[in-house]
Amino acid sequence: MSRIGKKPINIPEGVTITHKPGEVTVKGPKGELTQVLSEEISVSIEDGVVSFERPSEQKKHKAMHGLTRALVANMIEGVTAGYKKELELVGVGYKAAAQGQLLELNLGYSHSIFFEIPEEVKVNAATEKGKNPIVTLESNDKQLIGQVAAKIRSLRKVEPYKGKGIRFVGERIRRKAGKTAAK
Repeated sequence: MSRIGKKPINIPEGVTITHKPGEVTVKGPKGELTQVLSEEISVSIEDGVVSFERPSEQKKHKAMHGLTRALVANMIEGVTAGYKKELELVGVGYKAAAQGQLLELNLGYSHSIFFEIPEEVKVNAATEKGKNPIVTLESNDKQLIGQVAAKIRSLRKVEPYKGKGIRFVGERIRRKAGKTAAK
């Protein structure tokens, strides 16, 4: 058995789950999420608990078993608590400003970068004097917020010598020693 796939999920108060073959919809206080799933994995919802069963011990079915459970668990957590990611811009003159769903970034290039954020994600840019600018992303969809954060991060990857670039708050960067002067 998949250790993750066999764990049942408790449905919290205020969350409703509907299941059609190959699709699960979760509604909660923070919105509604729908996910297309493998039809081979059977989903059973009873007494406030969601459980998953696989048809055989094939490698493909084992993989889909754990994946299906993890996707539904992330959806339930998203519609109850939501997800939040914070990105830190480290570098001289790096700036961030958010107007609605448009994020304007100055990352040391000769031009500003305008990044459009999907409607499902809320964006906020904060700059305190003496600290690095921080871009905060909030959403109920874990996959979408991770993808948006990764795209923003790819605009200026962290370089290992000075540590300049876009990183997650609290992320540790492996630093390299620079060249030493010849004697």
